Amino acid sequence: MKKSVFTIDITSWTASFRYPNIISGFQPTLEVPPLSTILGLVNAAAGQYLQHEKLELAYYFQFEGKAVDLETIYQIESNKGKPTNNAKSNVVRREFLFDNFLRIYTDSEKLVEYFRKPFFPLVLGRMNDLATVEKIAEIELSDPKTGSQISGQIVPLNGNFLAGTVQALPVYFTDEIPRNNLGTKPYSIISCKTPTNSNTTKVVHDASIGKKGVDIYFHSLDFSKF
Repeated sequence: MKKSVFTIDITSWTASFRYPNIISGFQPTLEVPPLSTILGLVNAAAGQYLQHEKLELAYYFQFEGKAVDLETIYQIESNKGKPTNNAKSNVVRREFLFDNFLRIYTDSEKLVEYFRKPFFPLVLGRMNDLATVEKIAEIELSDPKTGSQISGQIVPLNGNFLAGTVQALPVYFTDEIPRNNLGTKPYSIISCKTPTNSNTTKVVHDASIGKKGVDIYFHSLDFSKF
């Protein structure tokens, strides 16, 4: 059985996806972006905060290498919860990914149109991780022929229990200040470097990536439950 979808191919020289609970000290990067990053890209392309009801999408992320850089940050002092004009600089070690490729899968023509002429710059992580839309196409995905193997994606831990780095990640954020997490739950983060076998039924096969293709997990999101 085949499934016709739109694909949005995005590339960047660098990318970094912060662990949600690590604020100070060494800053490691997740090896796959969370759903909130992907939906943030959609908002940036649209130029507005989108109020979704239900959404089905998938994505695949790969990188060529990982390294650590030194970054200067500025720590601003506060007075009764309000920032002051006093600040001091500090240097932190930050991990980043190099030579990145992201493919987003969707059946929404409206979502695709946002990426044809993005309203705001697209970034894969921080503001200096600038990204470019390389290609938008329509392709057919098929059922995996024998089993399935997941890589370069995140999959909900509950009900799937796939091998990978387990991390609680948000699906989306509110548009209020301060922002609040929406839909946070545990996910298996499965790097493109460490594929894992899967018995989930929510996968389809994209034969156009690499020599053997990649099995893709589709997220069915219901925002009324968040």
